[in-house]
Parts: sequence; structure tokens; C-alpha cells
Amino acid sequence: MKYLLASAALIGGLALTAWQGALLAREQALESLIQSAGNDLRLSQANLTGYLTRHDYLPHLLATRESVRRFLAQSPAEREPVPLNRLLDRTRARAGVYDVYLLNRSGTAIAASNWQRPDSFLGHNYAFRGYYRQAINGRGGRFHALGTQSGARGYYFSAPVWDADSHAGDAPDGVMVVKVGLDAIEAEWQRLGARLLVTDINGIVFMASDPALRLTAMQPLSDSARRGLRTTRRYADEPLPDLGLEITESLAEGARLIRLENAEYLSLSRPMARFNWSLRILKPLTPVIRAQWLGALGAGGAWMLLALGGAIGWQRQRLRRERERFAERERNTLAQARDELERHVATRTEELLASNRHLSQEIEERKRAEESLRQTRDELVQAARLAVLGQLAASINHELNQPLTAIRAYADNARILLERDRPAEATANLVQIAELIERMATISAQLRQFSRQGSERLTQVSVQACFDYALRLFHSRLVESNLRVNKCWAAQTLWVRADPVRLEQVLVNLIGNALQAMHDTEDPHLELSATRDGGWVTLGVADNGTGLTEEGLTHLFEPFYTTRAAGKGLGLGLSISQRIITDLGGRLEAQNREAGGALFLIHLPATSGATDDASGTTDHASGAIDHE
Repeated sequence: MKYLLASAALIGGLALTAWQGALLAREQALESLIQSAGNDLRLSQANLTGYLTRHDYLPHLLATRESVRRFLAQSPAEREPVPLNRLLDRTRARAGVYDVYLLNRSGTAIAASNWQRPDSFLGHNYAFRGYYRQAINGRGGRFHALGTQSGARGYYFSAPVWDADSHAGDAPDGVMVVKVGLDAIEAEWQRLGARLLVTDINGIVFMASDPALRLTAMQPLSDSARRGLRTTRRYADEPLPDLGLEITESLAEGARLIRLENAEYLSLSRPMARFNWSLRILKPLTPVIRAQWLGALGAGGAWMLLALGGAIGWQRQRLRRERERFAERERNTLAQARDELERHVATRTEELLASNRHLSQEIEERKRAEESLRQTRDELVQAARLAVLGQLAASINHELNQPLTAIRAYADNARILLERDRPAEATANLVQIAELIERMATISAQLRQFSRQGSERLTQVSVQACFDYALRLFHSRLVESNLRVNKCWAAQTLWVRADPVRLEQVLVNLIGNALQAMHDTEDPHLELSATRDGGWVTLGVADNGTGLTEEGLTHLFEPFYTTRAAGKGLGLGLSISQRIITDLGGRLEAQNREAGGALFLIHLPATSGATDDASGTTDHASGAIDHE
């Protein structure tokens, strides 16, 4: 009986010790797992916020583009959507987003980057979308949903657009929308040893590292919630089944143990108030289960060692001194094991704290890097604007030299004529001086207008008059180089809708480039042309110089691209010219001629005849942009 009681006490003590060891190991392992999950959750939240918000500025930037505002201001019959569609497609490719499109005041898509695809947005109405309602009320909008045409999930940014003729207090005339894809950030999540998912205010899983979890519900949806989702078509006709998540235990710091698909996880979530979302991480409990087994085995082993020592001591009562020495050795062994275990726990705790500090520092560094990136982007935009203004100022200063020289010559002639008592001829010279001074004042005013970049009222402009004035600026160079000029246009005046000063700037730039290209040509001749085809007038500037290289044709209109030697030009002339023609509602093209030389074509909207605003075209002055 005595041996049975001793065996029962031994087995009971072993079970109790193993159970207590497993509980202690479980608590420590859960605490470590909660810290690890919290670090992963904070880092993932920072990455997701940065990924989405870096495109927040794009619809506001596009909404201020002059070409977009003028497009909205035109009637449907006057609109030419192809240039704007191409602009939106180029913007989409450069920014790395899914789609960019423009809605009119009623919510119908009138321009889109996917205009050539079968699932194009053009003609479809999106007034039911939340991002449209937010933007049409005059503020930026955000919305996440499935695409009604593509079925792809995306996050939408929107901004109100006012046309060129709107006034303060007017309602927006349209909405610019940018759709950002979510596949890239979900692909990054899959590298973590956990499941990450994003739920909206209704508890629907909108994003997840595991595709099987997407578009499911954390809990069954009510009929009213489903009706609300169908109104905005946020999730189209997706069934949104119940995820089947079961909470088994609630822990500290909001952590929970859950069961999902017959597997147990640690669940930890963080709110994302900026998007009205919740980011949740599911960590497998494999490390906790392994720690429980190790804790039970360690405690049970310790108990067995103690029991074995007691049995040996009981059996060797007569050999007390030997028993005491043996017991001392056993106590020392247990103390060393306990000290080693404590040192291991302290080392592991220090490693986890260091890892937590490192992750926190990395999050702060990423925030600082994003802020530095935004500041650098603004500084680059401002530097580019100042470089263009500086180049224009240098070009206009160069073009002022010829009128100044002419003024000096006319003044000297007038003085001589007055001395010779020929006042009529002296008066004619003074009239010429007044005209040249007026043109110089107009050139200076144009520089101020360009720096403001305001919306300018377009008028009816005579093409032939613009050509004549541009040639007048190069009169001395044409005479010195013995260059022939062929004017190819009909006797009837051709009219375009443009700003005379800016159009003359482009013509002066193109003619200056042509003269530069024919610098070493034996028989240089310049060919200027103007023709009308339907609602468009085409202006041509051709030379018989060296022509354009294949690389030049590819990069000709890019800022800072130039084939001249260092210090001879910034490479901004043709880039600025293309921008001017685009703002005037036209386009600028370049090609090589079969007979040799280069040909530049300007296409502008035609008008029927002259008005009072356009009658004074040649009275405007123009400054030549740096000839690239």
C-alpha cells in the first residue's frame, strides 16, 4: 500500500508540474507572439497608408490642368476627346495607377485612360459612387470598391474640376477620378509568416494576403447592410459569404485567440481611421504550442529529477553523508539549469525589445523619407518653373537687342534729317521708334503673363500676320545669310483661335531653329506654309538643313534635351512651344522631309473670320524662346 501511495504521489506531482510548466511557457510565448504581431501590424499599416496616400495629390493636379478645364468648358459637339484621353493614359502609365478618367457634372465619363479598351468607362454613369458625390460637393473624395466594368478591386481618389469660365461659389463642372490597384501591396503581405486582411465598417474583408479570404464577411450581414451596399454597388453582385471565424479566448491588449478553417490563430487588429478601415493580422499558434510542449517536458523532467533524488535519499538513509553530498550535487544541477533558463529568457527578452526598437526606428525613417520625397518633388517643380522663366527672360533679352539697334539708327537719322530741315521724314523715323518701343513693352508684358500662368482669353488671329511679324525679327539675319524665304499660302487670310503673342513666340522659336540648322548649308532656303482643312489650320516651318536624327525625333519635345554644345541652350524651347500649342487647343509635330531638312507642323482650330479682338494681331510683340 505504501508503494502504491508513493507511486500515485509521484505521478500526480509529475502531472501537476508539467501542467504548471506548460501554462508558464504558454503565457510567455503568447506575450512574445503578441509583441511580434503588433510590430508586423504597425509596419504593415504604415506601408499601406504610404502606398495609398502617395497618389492623393494626382486628381487635384489633373483638375487644375488648363486642357482639362477647357475641355469641360466646351460643348459636347466642340470637344475633341482624343488628346485628353491620351494625356490621361500617359499620366496613368507614369504614376503606376489602374485608370484615370473625367466625369461631367451628371457623373458620366467623358474622357478616360482606357478609352481604347473594350471595358472603357466612356459613356457610363458613376453618379451612384461615393467619390462622385464627395467631389461634386466641392471637396476631395475617397472610395474603395469593385470596378463595375473590370470587376477589379481598387481605391479611388477624386477631385472637383471647375472649367475655365467658372467663378467663385460655382458648383464643380466635373470630377477627376484616379483608381489605384491593390495587388502590389497584397503581394508584399504574402512574404510575412501571417495572414493580413483589411475590413471595412461593415466587417467585409476588402483586402487580404490570402485570396481565399477576400470579399467575405467577418460576421453574417443583415438585409439592411446588403441593401446599402447594393445602392453604391461597392461590391457589385458578390455573395459576401460568412468567413466562419470563431473567437475562443480574449487576451490582453485587445488580442484574441480564434479558430478559422480548423486552425488556431492569434488575432490582433488596429484601426485605420483615415480610411474608416481596420487592419487585422492572424498569427499561427505553432510557436505557442511548441513552447507548451517544451515547458511541460522541462518541468516534468525537473520533477522527475527531484523525485529521483528523494527516492535515492530515502533508500540510502543509512548513508546520510553520501546522500547529503548527492542531494547537494542535484541542487546545484537544478540551480544551474534554473539560472541558464533565466539567462535564456532574459536574452530572448532583450532580443525582442531590440527588434521592437529597430522596427519603430524603421517606421519613423520611412515617414521622414516620405516627407523628404514630397518636399523634393515640390522643389523640383518650382526649380523647373524658374528655369523656364529664366530661359524665356534670356531669349526675350536677346530679341530686344535688334529693336534697340533699330531705335538707335532711327534716332540718328531723325537728328540728321532735322538738321537738314526735313521734318516730314524725321517724323516718319520717330513713328517707327514709337512702334518699336511699343513692341518691346509688349515683349516684357508677355514674360509677366507667362510667369502667372493664368487663363487667357483667346481671340481670332491672322496666321499670315503672325508669320510676317516673326520674319521681321529675323530680317537682318535673313539678309546677311542671303537666305531665300518661300511663303506658301493663299491670298485669302487664314484665321485661327489663339493668343497672338504666344503663337508668335512659337513661330519665332521654330524659325530660329531652322536658321540654326541651315547655318552650314550652301543654298539655304526657308519654306513657310499655311493651309486649312475643315476645322483645322496647319502652319508649317521647313528648312533644307541637316534634318533630325532618330534619337532627336524620339526625345525632341522632352525638357532639357538639346543637341547643341554645352552652354548654347537649356533644351527648353521646343518643350515650351509644345506646351503653348497644347494650351491653345492644338498640337505640334516634327518630321524629316524627303528632300532633306526638317519640317515642323502646328495644327490649330480654325475660325471663320476676323473680329475686333483679332484685328490688331500684328500690334502684339513676341519674344523668341531659346532655339534648341
